Amino acid sequence: MSGLIPRHFIDDILVRIDIVELINSHIPLKKTGSNYTALCPFHNEKSPSFTVNCKKQFFHCFGCGVGGNAISFLMDYLHLEFVEAIEELAAFVGVDVLREPSNSSYIPSVKPDNLKALYELLEMVARFYAKQLKSNTEAQKAIEYLKLRGLTGYVARDFLLGYAADSWNELSKVFDKKLLLEAGLLTQKDGRSYDRFRGRLMFPIRDKRGRILAFGARVLDDSLPKYLNSPETIVFSKGNEVYGLYELLQKNSKPERILIVEGYMDVIALAQFGIYYAVATLGTATSKKLLEVLFRYSSELVLCFDGDKAGEKAAWRAVETAMPVLKDGRQIKIMLLPQGEDPDSLIREEGLEFFLKRIISTQALSNYFFEYLAKSLDLTTMEGRSYLVTIAKPHLQQLPEGIFKRMMEDQLQKLSELSEQQLLESLENSKKLATLKTNKDRRSKGGNKIARSTIALLLQNPRLAEILVKKIPHWEKIEFPGLSVLKNILRTVIHYKPANMGVLIECYRGTNEEKMINKLAAYELELSTTPKDVIEKMFTDGMNNLIKQAKKSLLNDLLFKENNNSLNKEEKQTLIKMLK
Repeated sequence: MSGLIPRHFIDDILVRIDIVELINSHIPLKKTGSNYTALCPFHNEKSPSFTVNCKKQFFHCFGCGVGGNAISFLMDYLHLEFVEAIEELAAFVGVDVLREPSNSSYIPSVKPDNLKALYELLEMVARFYAKQLKSNTEAQKAIEYLKLRGLTGYVARDFLLGYAADSWNELSKVFDKKLLLEAGLLTQKDGRSYDRFRGRLMFPIRDKRGRILAFGARVLDDSLPKYLNSPETIVFSKGNEVYGLYELLQKNSKPERILIVEGYMDVIALAQFGIYYAVATLGTATSKKLLEVLFRYSSELVLCFDGDKAGEKAAWRAVETAMPVLKDGRQIKIMLLPQGEDPDSLIREEGLEFFLKRIISTQALSNYFFEYLAKSLDLTTMEGRSYLVTIAKPHLQQLPEGIFKRMMEDQLQKLSELSEQQLLESLENSKKLATLKTNKDRRSKGGNKIARSTIALLLQNPRLAEILVKKIPHWEKIEFPGLSVLKNILRTVIHYKPANMGVLIECYRGTNEEKMINKLAAYELELSTTPKDVIEKMFTDGMNNLIKQAKKSLLNDLLFKENNNSLNKEEKQTLIKMLK
């Protein structure tokens, strides 16, 4: 959708929203002390561990660890994209979404903050096409085609299939031309406009909320192109959508798996046979963003490709794309079909039972990955095993840290016959492991609770930034654990001037610090009833203790160096000042 949403508008929405009221409209909350609690909607539990804090405008589950502000809740609970969550919040407080002018060369005539008319038009056109399929005598060839493919009227109804008459101006006779142009339903040439889709079977493309965004269209003869899609518009970006997701979610909001295929008819044919968990990409390669979206609904994705060379190349590209999103608990399988077959033809040929067996027993991405890389190598030779490590290494480094990544490295170790240490050095993970070990040692010693609680206080109470700047001199010159985090939060507070913590943590969405900030936001929520002056004293005391500890540690280091005659000139001057 064109036009960025300004930061100040997002901040304003978060200030207007009462997160308790918002979440309570979706799940029942119970007042417990100063907080509100409920059974967590994101995992199964018998006793409530889901907490909502009104003062901080933050929710957190102590069971599964999920947490965030009002935007995060809607994204997780309703499976929305960021922009969609903003739209939902705006509707909740009764305001229109404010957007900045787009830098794109495409300039819509419909105001970006008022798209109701465009969505209504697309819905009416879809209904119009569906009516044409039933009533227009010309549509008989489309009906015969659907019958030939074995589709029933129920499936055609569920997917809102329609027919575009072989006419140059069928739509403009009924609907507003200006809106039709905005929707991509009319095209212009030499100053004249005419219907983009003519004499085609029509497939409405809906978003997960059920709104019509665009259309796919198939010819019913040998004309080219065989399939034609709507162009990109203010409401439609083909790289951000999949066909059939809305219909899938209507049948099951949490499917066991999602099957990703290549064509509209594949999705519809599979639904005809009772497989309601298939979606199709819209003529684009499977992107990281689409995988992330689909993983919101299911932990298992099955990517289906033709069994020819083109299908194999597409499968490998999908594997490369998927690496950064394969967090622990997620699974991707690669399903290569027999050459010359697609899901539509294969399920009709083999039947439902055999097709389901194919899906369930298809190859896991991990197996496909090593099989694909090793198929042209001789792993009985050192040269072959060495080259396997060389080509596998960049891909494994894309995996998120976790058990799955470790298991993939273990499998590479077995195939390459390297020792664990040799493989780790080859993967250039020595430094990373040293960091992890240091962190582990630090945690085993109890960590630095003062630093963590003090930084959490600043994050949860942005007004403390003024105290830090005005009342605690020279703090930024003293090295202590978490100093860089503290400086980062302070810069953010000074720059954005957030009204509360919910607004502040939104500044970190999509950044490398987001996960850490959310952990700090959930830290010691019981302080929410503590008086303002007590919180200020706790923060000041915490900072002074950090500075005192840092100075003591520095003094000990300098004295140790002095005893070993290893001080440089600058360190000697520092030691003299500290001793004075």
